[in-house]
Order: sequence, then C-alpha cells, then structure tokens
Amino acid sequence: MPDTAVRVVLVDDHEMVIEGLKAMLAPFADRVVVVGEAVGAEKALSMIAELDPDIVLCDVRMQGASGLDLCREIRQRDPGASSTGCKVILLSVYDDEQYLFQAMRVGASGYLLKGIGSDELVRQLERVRAGGSAIDAGMAARAAETAARLQSDQFWPGARLGLTQRESEILSLVVTGLSNRRIAAKLIIGEETVKTHLSSIYRKLGVGDRTNTATMALREGVFQ
Repeated sequence: MPDTAVRVVLVDDHEMVIEGLKAMLAPFADRVVVVGEAVGAEKALSMIAELDPDIVLCDVRMQGASGLDLCREIRQRDPGASSTGCKVILLSVYDDEQYLFQAMRVGASGYLLKGIGSDELVRQLERVRAGGSAIDAGMAARAAETAARLQSDQFWPGARLGLTQRESEILSLVVTGLSNRRIAAKLIIGEETVKTHLSSIYRKLGVGDRTNTATMALREGVFQ
C-alpha cells in the first residue's frame, strides 16, 4: 500500500453498495486503499477504532443507526478528529439541503451523492484527507442560497434547526398537546408515519421525549 494513499473504511447497510464502491476505487489503488468495510453503523465503530482510517465513507440513511449517528459518535469519541484524524464523508441518494445541513452539524467533512463518478470521488477523498471539505457542487450552490434565506426567516418555523416542513407541522401539534393519533387524523397520515417523524425530530433536536421536544421548541422560539 503506497504511503500517500488515502486509507478508507466503507460503511453501508447494503453489501452490494460496498462492493460497488470497492469496484469504483479499485483502479486507483495507488491513491485510495479500502482498509475496512462494515455492513451497518453498529459494526463500524470498533473497526474504525482499530484501523484508524483517514476517512470513513458512509451512507446517510441505514437501518438502525444512521450515518449521521455514526458521525456524531466518532466526533464525541474524538472531538479533534474532524481536523486532525479520522474524517467522515456521508454518501447519499438524497439531493436535499436539509441532509447537508445535518451532516455539517454533526461534524461531517463532506456530503456527496451516490451518482458521483469514480475520478471525482477519488479527488474528493484526497481533498478531505488534505483538510478540505467535499460537497456536491450543485447542492453547495443551493445550500448557500438556502442559508441566506434562513437568515431572513423565509422558510417554515423549525427550518433553521434542520426540520423539514412536515416535521415542523408535527412539532407544532406536539407543542399544542395533541396525541399521535390526533396528529395523524389532523394531517391525514398514518400514526406510524407520525412516530417516524417524531423519531427524526428527537434526533435532530437532541432530545428523547415529547415533553423535552415541546420545551426546546418553545425555548428556541420556533413558534412565535
């Protein structure tokens, strides 16, 4: 393995995706070396601690713990890693600035789309290893515009906290005290869908229950 090669651990909950990434990177063995692979975030932490790679290339959404959760855990275990050690690039099919904002919030060094070409992927890996960031160009332009509009309060309540419009609607109803069943009836969606949105809200706000969620929303002045 060349001393200058970027050492990468691949994490995804689909083995086929991991194999596809390995095939993409194989022709660039002098520049990038896959030193480990994990199916699911739960299996990745011990591997990352043992192998100490330059970069973890991880899917955003997986069964169980997400790539965002994994990135957050890596940052908590080694707060200085984003600048001096293992870095995280999140890979996704979701062309959505809210995911990008969440990725940056948990300390990721990049957010790339799964349609990226192999040449560009290698360049982005090298850029991040050198201390830069890797963000899909189209998303970066839209994110800059979105950030400016967020500062002007041109979006729905909760957008600046990373909540989607639907999550903000559900949060507003939680604040008023409605149960999951009544929220589902009011928004004409399934009760399980409400629970899924609530889990996402809890994760984004860093809280664990409805009471703390409502308290934070009021404290942050989300609904005024």
